[in-house]
Amino acid sequence: MRYFKSDNTAAVSGEILDALGAANDGAALAYGADRWSERLDAVYGEFFGTPVRVFAVSSGTAANSLALATMCPPWGTVLTHCEAHIERDECGAPEFFTGGAKLSLVEGAGAKIAAADLTRRLTWFDAHVHGVQPRMLSITQATERGAIYTPAEIAALANIAHAKQMRVHMDGARFANALVAQQVTPAELTWQAGVDVLSFGVIKNGGMNAEAVVFFDPAQVADFEFRRKRAGQLACKGRYAAVQLLAYLESGIWKRNAERANRLASRIAAAAPKYVSEPFATNQVFMKLGDERIAALTAQGFGFYDWPPAGSGECRFVVSWDTPEDDVDALCAALSRI
Repeated sequence: MRYFKSDNTAAVSGEILDALGAANDGAALAYGADRWSERLDAVYGEFFGTPVRVFAVSSGTAANSLALATMCPPWGTVLTHCEAHIERDECGAPEFFTGGAKLSLVEGAGAKIAAADLTRRLTWFDAHVHGVQPRMLSITQATERGAIYTPAEIAALANIAHAKQMRVHMDGARFANALVAQQVTPAELTWQAGVDVLSFGVIKNGGMNAEAVVFFDPAQVADFEFRRKRAGQLACKGRYAAVQLLAYLESGIWKRNAERANRLASRIAAAAPKYVSEPFATNQVFMKLGDERIAALTAQGFGFYDWPPAGSGECRFVVSWDTPEDDVDALCAALSRI
């Protein structure tokens, strides 16, 4: 099968494997007291251009859920898009780790939240003891529909949230893809626009089993370390997670891998432009091909997902950092034929 199902199917970048091998020698202090873990704040601080606190966890679900739990009390609510990963694909983990904080959903094209829609949704909440209180906004970069938030759009949302004493979380599972697509700095796309905490995705873009939670104000870290330990996310041999996070930035693969994936995905979007159902931006391509064409591509050995709702005739192709050029050539040829 030629895989376009998800960038989760990709292999691990050689640079990360090499870094793991180099660190796999001798003893090192456990539970994040090793010399690699102690470098994380400085390296990520340089990347983002501001002092940060960085914590390694083993999955995006853990990163999102623990970040939200740190900043949202059980009686609070997290406003997020109705197609957000924390709503549809994390099995209630955000609610579990927050102790029951509600997710309040906002609609919007491209799985994006518009400032006007956020303002309108916030009018639903009253400042009394009988209802949950808005405490966080969570946005996804790039979104579950492949769209990207510009720095200006993030700033508009953050200004609304902060005026309501809400914190802003960014689910950055494909943050690198969104970053290179816009050719802006990491700072412009996060803390300078008002993001308080970032779930910095590594696994989809060449990592193995480590993601980063980045706090842009060290004072907001609060009890995150205790929550991470209680959730089973404080790795004993923490050097191996830290090494992945360091190699991801220091080798430059965050950029090279994302640029390659975006470039190859752009070829797919260009192969059958009249079927593209969402504006193309990063490494995800959505097309409304209809059930017959979807079945025909599947029969030719292409692996991809139908996109809900069932019977919509829509599908999603995702290009990974290591998707073979030949596979993209074959898919483009098949799309051009239909």
